[in-house]
Amino acid sequence: MELNGEQLIATPIPEVWKGLNDIDVLAKSIPGCEEISRISPEEIHAKVMFKIGPVRARFAGKLFLSDVIPDQSCSMAFEGSGGAAGFAKGRSRVELKSVEGGTLISYTTEASIGGKLGQIGGRMISASAKKIADDFFQRFAKELGGEVVSLDSGAETD
Repeated sequence: MELNGEQLIATPIPEVWKGLNDIDVLAKSIPGCEEISRISPEEIHAKVMFKIGPVRARFAGKLFLSDVIPDQSCSMAFEGSGGAAGFAKGRSRVELKSVEGGTLISYTTEASIGGKLGQIGGRMISASAKKIADDFFQRFAKELGGEVVSLDSGAETD
């Protein structure tokens, strides 16, 4: 599965970057987040409750940051397990650009999903993933005191 998109947040890059690296801001922004902790500058652990199609599960996941260029971009590798519901793992790239009106966040994500989640149709998984991403950016912008305007509906494929 691929998920790509862009979001314009009406907040300057330094504040957006700081928010993306603030565990408290992330905890309030990630839909279903129950627990999040920074293990090291490059590693974050989280427990999140997700509902994807008919499957509802608590996922324990790890996020590993790499290729970090402050105020510009980073790459992430992630893996999560939801017990009997299945697992997800993949890579994502996030880039920030200063534009009129705030910060343009561009993201690309490639993920593989297995278990019960892997049996759900690709369109349903893509739609759920897109909704989770949109919800994240809405909450994130609110935490930063700004607003978000979706510039791109995103491109999803199986």
